[in-house]
Amino acid sequence: MENFNPQDIALTKYLFYTGKGGVGKTSTACATAVTLADRGKRVILISTDPASNLQDVFKTELTNKGVPIKGVANLVVVNLDPVQAAAEYRESVIAPYRGKLPDVVLNNMEEQLSGSCTVEIAAFNEFSNFITDEKLQKEYDHIIFDTAPTGHTLRMLQLPSAWSNFISESTHGASCLGQLSGLESKKEIYIKAVETLADVKQTTLILVSRPEKAPLKEAERASKELASIGVINQTLVINGVLDNYDDKISESLYQKQQRALSEIPQVLQELKTYKIPLRAYNITGIENVRSFLISDNYVTCDETINTQTIFQLKDIIDNLDKTNKKVIFTMGKGGVGKTTIAAAIALGLAAKGKKVHLTTTDPAAHLKFIIDEKSGITMSHIDEKEELKKYQEEVLSKARETMSDEDIAYIEEDLRSPCTQEIAVFRAFADIVEKAEEQVVVIDTAPTGHTLLLLDSTQSYTKEMKRSQGDIPESAKKLLPRLRDQNETEVIIVTLAETTPVYEAVRLEEDLKRANIATNWWIINSSLYHTNTSNQLLSAKASNEISWINKVDKHSNGNFAIISWRGEEIKGNNLFTL
Repeated sequence: MENFNPQDIALTKYLFYTGKGGVGKTSTACATAVTLADRGKRVILISTDPASNLQDVFKTELTNKGVPIKGVANLVVVNLDPVQAAAEYRESVIAPYRGKLPDVVLNNMEEQLSGSCTVEIAAFNEFSNFITDEKLQKEYDHIIFDTAPTGHTLRMLQLPSAWSNFISESTHGASCLGQLSGLESKKEIYIKAVETLADVKQTTLILVSRPEKAPLKEAERASKELASIGVINQTLVINGVLDNYDDKISESLYQKQQRALSEIPQVLQELKTYKIPLRAYNITGIENVRSFLISDNYVTCDETINTQTIFQLKDIIDNLDKTNKKVIFTMGKGGVGKTTIAAAIALGLAAKGKKVHLTTTDPAAHLKFIIDEKSGITMSHIDEKEELKKYQEEVLSKARETMSDEDIAYIEEDLRSPCTQEIAVFRAFADIVEKAEEQVVVIDTAPTGHTLLLLDSTQSYTKEMKRSQGDIPESAKKLLPRLRDQNETEVIIVTLAETTPVYEAVRLEEDLKRANIATNWWIINSSLYHTNTSNQLLSAKASNEISWINKVDKHSNGNFAIISWRGEEIKGNNLFTL
């Protein structure tokens, strides 16, 4: 596998970087932009990432208009805020109905327009202007986007019914409908933007991943989704590859990465693939951005841990036992270790004499944790695909009674969205929690605040309009108030000591607060800081976790635990050692 170096690769005018949160999209996009600009190319870099840290990377105040970067001739950087854009967009859709529709209906519309799908549509709305701007095309040799739209978003934009003022009265229980309302004036721009994305002579999609199973699986999904709408000029960049080892920890990491790379999904094997070696430092400042694709310098952070008390997972389990929590969620972005931590919490509470039911959506985990039911633990596995299929069939059968084929196509696409899957899975979770009233229920993968508010607002909306939408089971209705009861429910936020996972965890927490669900404990998982590695690169990387540990400490008011990075698979009795 060759190292990724843009100056040695024939690149198109438009470069789109995409991938799971925390894989290094922004670092790779920034390093590409600087490398090309240093070679005399005129470059504009545009970020639409809600967790963007571009201002930290370039140590420059950025705007949505574009700022030239000092020390890098030929480079202009634009930082779009899709969350702000989504808020403005949401208001533009709802404003015409204020004073004309009841508040409960407006609230429902607002929640329909509050999910990740709407943020992405708003981001696409923003950068479509950049893709179709003829002046920009002439002015720059390369136009680079940090964070590409998903195939789901692009397919929705291509559906004819997306342009028919399809507002939330027609939702019939689907999750994100309404987010395209009022975009008629943008239709021609969007068509041109999607055409440009699919033009192999103009555009390259760069999938960024890490040498780990979860990010590679996400890259596979993104690759298939985008290929399905004609974006086929794809390149894979695997970031953070450890090339050698010299102690037990570095050897474990090396072997773990090699296993993941040997099992790389077939779709990705067909792509031209490059690697970026693991770096010890945070990618901030022009010097580090310039060296990111070329060399390492083992910069050790001299910051120290602020707190005198760092809790362990067993301390959190003690607290959950003492406070007699009944429903416990582990929540965080994919790949941070929610499933393993949920299993460890379940075992820990069972060891204290609690009757515990563990529910997971991870099929591997269901097979992995062979738990003796005599220990007080029962376990269930929710098949996300099966639950989604059941929910899709239910919604579509109702929609077909009253809707045109065009609108059915729109609903079918909406039913592929992430929040639809959350709703389907949440209904299954609700059934399990209701059945297990006499036990502590530990749930891997919690619904977001948006999903909960969507279910809540749809209930109110249904009552107001006196009509049936996608049915919300009684068990789900009961669970919503329960989740808001701090005496019964605990949501534990799981993250890594890195930029994007922490930013995304904070956003998840804000999402839950919007739904009136409190969080108390945070867990920093897979920390190198606690491994005491003697490897020069990894010990420097461990020192760079300190600033993020301190940020989590401050944000959680000291209510956080750290779990060390492990080379071996965590299962069975190993869970007690976390």
